[in-house]
Amino acid sequence: MNKMREIKIEKIVLSVGGTAEELEKGFKLLEFLTGKKPSKTTSKKRIPTLGVRPNLEVGAVLTIRKDFKELLRRLLSTIDNTIKKKQISENNFSFGIKEYIEIPEIEYQRDIGIRGFDVTIVFKRAGRRVKLRKTKKGKIPKRQKISKEEIIKFMEENFNTNFI
Repeated sequence: MNKMREIKIEKIVLSVGGTAEELEKGFKLLEFLTGKKPSKTTSKKRIPTLGVRPNLEVGAVLTIRKDFKELLRRLLSTIDNTIKKKQISENNFSFGIKEYIEIPEIEYQRDIGIRGFDVTIVFKRAGRRVKLRKTKKGKIPKRQKISKEEIIKFMEENFNTNFI
């Protein structure tokens, strides 16, 4: 097989939303699950009906780039290794976990309460940096992007995931 066509998982992004106290609990949750410190995201727009104003902290995000296979297996087991095809887009797929206590080997934390979070898995092929780097930036052909079918095949082979 051509090395440039090989599919790899680039990163796993865990995210949680909320404001004020809910955001603090979500922040603690991400820190508890991974042992790393998440970063907070701020809003850019004003949404009066939701009580959101610019520069208000509305979420926390954590990116994991190394040693994520075991974590991914545990996260997938909470949703019974089943993902809907509509959750897949080009180069990535996402799913939500309603309650973190469903994750194997994770116990309930009183200060966090019962919270859920979102998980996004991003895929890549060799040569992706050509598009992202600052100097001598290049274009990547369409065939270098990872389609839904390729993601489904990769996940079925490596993580025994079912797609509905």
